Amino acid sequence: MTTPPPTSPPRAAVQAHCPTPRTLSPPPHRSPPLPPRHCASPTFKQPRQTNPHTPPRTAPLYHHHPHCCNTVPLSHYPPAPAPAELAPIAATPAMATPCPLPALLLLTLAALSLSLSPTPAAAARFACNATAPRASTCQALVSYSPPNATTLAAVRALFQLRSHRALLASNNLPPSTPTTAPAPSPVRVRLPCLCSGGAGATFQRPTYKVRAGDTLDAVARGAFAGLVTYRDIAAANNVSDPNRVAVGQELWVPLPCSCDPVGGEPVVHLTYVAPAGSSVAGIAEEYGTTEETILALNRMPDAKSLLAGQVLDVPLRACSSAISSSAIDRNLRVPNASYILTANNCIMCGCSSTTWQLDCQPTQGLTPSCPAAKCGDLFLGNTSTSATSTCESTTCSYAGYTNSSSFTILANLTTSSVCNAAGISPAAQPSHSLASRLGSPARWSELIVGLHVALLCLGFLRRD
Repeated sequence: MTTPPPTSPPRAAVQAHCPTPRTLSPPPHRSPPLPPRHCASPTFKQPRQTNPHTPPRTAPLYHHHPHCCNTVPLSHYPPAPAPAELAPIAATPAMATPCPLPALLLLTLAALSLSLSPTPAAAARFACNATAPRASTCQALVSYSPPNATTLAAVRALFQLRSHRALLASNNLPPSTPTTAPAPSPVRVRLPCLCSGGAGATFQRPTYKVRAGDTLDAVARGAFAGLVTYRDIAAANNVSDPNRVAVGQELWVPLPCSCDPVGGEPVVHLTYVAPAGSSVAGIAEEYGTTEETILALNRMPDAKSLLAGQVLDVPLRACSSAISSSAIDRNLRVPNASYILTANNCIMCGCSSTTWQLDCQPTQGLTPSCPAAKCGDLFLGNTSTSATSTCESTTCSYAGYTNSSSFTILANLTTSSVCNAAGISPAAQPSHSLASRLGSPARWSELIVGLHVALLCLGFLRRD
C-alpha cells in the first residue's frame, strides 16, 4: 500500500492562519500583535558588489510563507521619500502588509533605510536685498572644485564664460596662460549675479545640455560639484520629475550669489562648498574675514553646525578705487589674489593687500589700439612724491572709461599718505626685525664670539 503524497492545506485553512490586514500603528493602549509563526522576519541581504563606488542595497528583503495570502512583491512598494517630505507612516495604505510584523520593528527598519540612503544637501539661498538698478546686479565669484582633473578650456565651456582671459584674471594667472593648461582646484569663476525677491542667483548662466542617462541630481552634484541642488534646478526650469529630463534639454543652473555690502563696505561674494574636515574658523582665516561674519551671512547658529558639502557665502574684501560714478565700469570690485581686465582689455587692475587700493596699469599688447591715459605729465599708474612733504605721494589713478562719444580712459590724481601714525616715512622708519639687526658681517662675528664665551663658561661651571 503506497502512501499518498502530501497535499497542500485547503486555502480556507490557510486563510484562517493569516490575520486580517491592519495598519502598522497599533492602538496605543495595547501591545502590537506577534507575527504568524509561519511568516519569517525580514532580513537584510547584501548583494555582491561589482562596483566599489555603488552604494550597498539597504532595502529589506521579506521572506513570506508560500501559503501566505496576497503577498505583495517588493517592486510594488514606493521609494522612500526625502526626509523633509515624509508623511505619517500609519496614514500610508501601501505600507500595510497582509502578514504584518510588529509595528516597532517596521518603523525601525524604515528609519534605518532612510539613514543609510544618501540625503541631498539643503538648498543654499544667499541673502541679496539690494533693489537699486545698479546695486541689484554685480559680478560674483564661484569656487568650483572639479570632480576630475580638467583644463581651463573645459571649465570655461561648462560655465559659458565669454573670455578666457577673464578666467585667468579670476585666478591670478598670467595673461599668456594657454587654454590647455590644467585648471587649479578649486578654480574661481566670475559670473553675473542678479538679486530678486531677497535672494541672489547667477543671471542666465551657466546652462547645461542634458545627456543620455542624466538626472538633475547627477547634474547638480556631479557636473557642478554640489554648488546647487537638484531642487533648485527643477524649480528654475519647471521640471516636475527630477528623474525624467529630456536628452538635449537646456537647463539653467541657478548658482547662489549675492551683491549686498557687508558691514557697510562693498565686497565680492564667493560661493564656496565646505570640504570635509574644514571649520568656520579655518575658512574665515583663509579668505580674510571673521568667523562671526560667516555665521551671520549664512544664518548658522554656531560653528559646530557646519556640514561637509555645505554651500557658504564667503565675503571677500574689495579694494577701494577712484572710479567715477559715471564710468561704465563704476561697479568694478577686485578682491585680493586676482585682477580684472577692463576698458576693452586696455587696463589691468589688481588689488594690493597692503594698501587695499586698486592698482591699475595699462596692458601691454593685449589690445592694438588703446587711448592714452594721463594725468597731466603723469601716465596712468605713475607716482610722484610731494616736494613739500615726504609723507605724501601723488598717483595717477584709474577712474573708469566711457564710450558715449568716443572711447576714453579716465584718470585722476590721488594723494595718499605713506607715513605711519608717528609721521615717519618708510625710508626713515627704524627696523626692529632680528634679520636687520644681524644683517652686517660684524654683527654676526660678535654673535659667534659671544656664543663661544658662553659655552666655555658653562664648561668650567660643570667641571667645578
